[in-house]
Amino acid sequence: MSELTHFNAQGRAKMVDVSDKKDSVRTARSTTSVLLNKAIYQQIKEGTNKKGDVFAVAQVAGIMAAKNTAQIIPMCHPLALSGVDIEFQWNVDEDANHYEVLLTAEVKTKGPTGVEMEALTAASAAALTIYDMCKAAGKEMVIGPTMLLQKTGGKSGDYLRK
Repeated sequence: MSELTHFNAQGRAKMVDVSDKKDSVRTARSTTSVLLNKAIYQQIKEGTNKKGDVFAVAQVAGIMAAKNTAQIIPMCHPLALSGVDIEFQWNVDEDANHYEVLLTAEVKTKGPTGVEMEALTAASAAALTIYDMCKAAGKEMVIGPTMLLQKTGGKSGDYLRK
């Protein structure tokens, strides 16, 4: 088992020192989903949600969350992100009464540490924003699962979920 890097000599949490690590291009993609009812699906598709364009607001929320990950995840380093994108895709089976939006977040930087947490935070915040904007039409929405799909760069190498 590798050494636990987030603990100091007293066994207390610390932020890892990355000052000796080389900068490299690093990317991460994550995903989550929101399971919702037909009324919410129709509101989003038809643009009739009273709070506005659900995906546009969720997109901005995800980008803002990625940029502010270090503000809410205690041991994350503040990073200068090169790019953040969120994509939305419908997974609908009307015969089965299944309405789901799949979210994919992609984050990129050039630096000494990876952007997995930023990608996961972006996807999560975008999904939570969809919930917030649509909760008046049904509070039974389900978010998740949320997971890392892929990461590139860094000492630990590339990762691709199988």
